[in-house]
Amino acid sequence: MYIYKAAVIGAGTMGAQIAQVISYSGLPVVLKDRDQQAVDRGLAAIRKIYQGRVDKGKMTASEMEQKLALVSGTTTYDGFKDVDIVIEAVYEDLKVKRQVFSDLEGVCSPSTILATNTSSLPISAIAVGTKRPDKVVGMHFFNPAHVMKLVEVIPGLPTSSETVDDVVAFSESLRKIPVRVQDCAGFLVNRLLMPYLNEAALALQEGAATAKQMDEAMVALGMPMGPFALLDMIGIDVAEKVAHILYDAYGPRMTAATILDELVKAKRFGAKNGVGFYNYQGVKDDTLEQLVAKVQKQGSYKKTRFTPERLLLILINEAVICLQEGVASAGDIDIAMVAGTGFPQDKGGPLHLADQMGIDFVLQGLETFKQELGPRFWPAHMLKRMVAAGYFGKKSGKGFFTY
Repeated sequence: MYIYKAAVIGAGTMGAQIAQVISYSGLPVVLKDRDQQAVDRGLAAIRKIYQGRVDKGKMTASEMEQKLALVSGTTTYDGFKDVDIVIEAVYEDLKVKRQVFSDLEGVCSPSTILATNTSSLPISAIAVGTKRPDKVVGMHFFNPAHVMKLVEVIPGLPTSSETVDDVVAFSESLRKIPVRVQDCAGFLVNRLLMPYLNEAALALQEGAATAKQMDEAMVALGMPMGPFALLDMIGIDVAEKVAHILYDAYGPRMTAATILDELVKAKRFGAKNGVGFYNYQGVKDDTLEQLVAKVQKQGSYKKTRFTPERLLLILINEAVICLQEGVASAGDIDIAMVAGTGFPQDKGGPLHLADQMGIDFVLQGLETFKQELGPRFWPAHMLKRMVAAGYFGKKSGKGFFTY
């Protein structure tokens, strides 16, 4: 099915960005929120994105107005009857999302695809109660949606293959890179990224290194930014919530670092409110050091060591576990991490990096960290099988990929 018209529900940051992406592709889009003030803020955010392109000489003012004319704001469901896809981008709450999808039943055509931009809630659970569960699908954009190329396409248990194919084609028409991902907590990118970020936070509260030292070390390896700068950009409150969702799904290996909870209690959410792991207000601030000292005193943590491998190997291990579980293919795992997180292109993604490092080296490194830091580093069974079979990666010609 070709998409001729779209709608986005939720005119917040992500909803506005998604609507801008759709209009930029040349399609008309309806942007809905509960009150006119929210709609107006969303429309202003879209105009600001386009104005940025005009200011950089990437489009003319006339072209901007043509694109803006494709976007209409509303507080009602008028105009939804003829939309081919609705993308829900409201608050991350299962009851709220289910209510939105229930409301859509009475206003959309039976053929309309109902997509959710959820970053963590099960697609199958959101589809419960709809009369078209085969038309419900996850379409997870990454922030900022008008910049990041990745879209995770996540079918629920009842989602039809036709719906998935239509959303993949629609994503490509938006000039995005769609990756099909199994419906699981965290989907793919958040499931891989969170252990990496959480391990950095654990290293911080264990006195292994400072946030600045770890950020500098990871940037030196080619990461676009360090883990603490990234946590501040994402929002520490958002990251903490995702960390607890992953713990509920996967157990102790995903135990959230206490320092994340302490920062949220102290209302240090990151760049959005001026203070997180770093202070963005230009004043001297030792609150983080005080919170780390508090966590260390309460938890009686012994001092550990930091190396970049500590963060990389736990990410690689989770990527291998995802591969074992069939969450995504090896190629898609790497594409998703490069397109969705800025993982260094020259390293090719976590599984290509594992092949470059040597699967035997990865396995030994995980075993060493398991002895030092605990069972969260327990190596994925696939790694042991590969090493036993002589699949060492690039040096042996066979690993996660063939060389």
